[in-house]
Amino acid sequence: MTGATDISRLASDEPLVEVAGITKYYGERRGCEDVSFDVYPGEVLAVVGESGSGKSTLLNVLSTALEPTTGEVRYRLRDSTMRSLFAMSEAERRVLMRTDWGFVHQDPAQGLRMSVSAGANVGERLMAVGERHYGRLRAAATDWLARVEIAADRIDDAPRTFSGGMRQRLQIARNLVSGPRLVFMDEPTGGLDVSVQARLLDLLRTLVADLGLSAVIVTHDLAVARLLSHRILVMRDGRVIESGLTDQVLDDPAASYTQLLVASVLQV
Repeated sequence: MTGATDISRLASDEPLVEVAGITKYYGERRGCEDVSFDVYPGEVLAVVGESGSGKSTLLNVLSTALEPTTGEVRYRLRDSTMRSLFAMSEAERRVLMRTDWGFVHQDPAQGLRMSVSAGANVGERLMAVGERHYGRLRAAATDWLARVEIAADRIDDAPRTFSGGMRQRLQIARNLVSGPRLVFMDEPTGGLDVSVQARLLDLLRTLVADLGLSAVIVTHDLAVARLLSHRILVMRDGRVIESGLTDQVLDDPAASYTQLLVASVLQV
């Protein structure tokens, strides 16, 4: 997925997201500071760094879960107009979360309703965008369960009966069934066994490419960033210290901190 050819194609489009000078403080403590970048249609951007680097704060600001101390996030609506997310009403932002956006949490329980069936979890997202026909809802849920490698006979089972990997795949189906344009992912393979991670990454890479999604992925795992992303931001102490095409940054890092990150992976 990575490479200069992809970025050349993407750069000919207008940005889907424009991030300008985002800073977030928690009292005196810095979450992130003066972060700026664009995300283009069909582009996957990885934000990497150690725990406490500010990457999760940045993701929560982008997804409007947190309001920035200063700075602006602008989003291109389906009618091509650019809107400042924090100038929109809370109701308008909720509509975006139900229609244009998805959010894949590290803990699937945060992104699923654990007490209802797998099929209902997927169907609810379609109902939020206007589908009401039971037959079509169930058919779409069945189709998406198959796409994320969950057997059709589990459609009426509750997620609490699923393994961690199955829950994560169900959360992905719930997010993607309504055809969002932008998906936020917070450590999507965190806490899973290595073999389960590999299957999930392969699935994510295929789905993102097939659907032409834009995505912002937060991860501490450079292998995840390399496999899934076109471009990468490296964060440390709340600031972006290096950015560029994923393969270029990981193969020839300029910042000494990035060099240490890459070296630590190679030594494992």
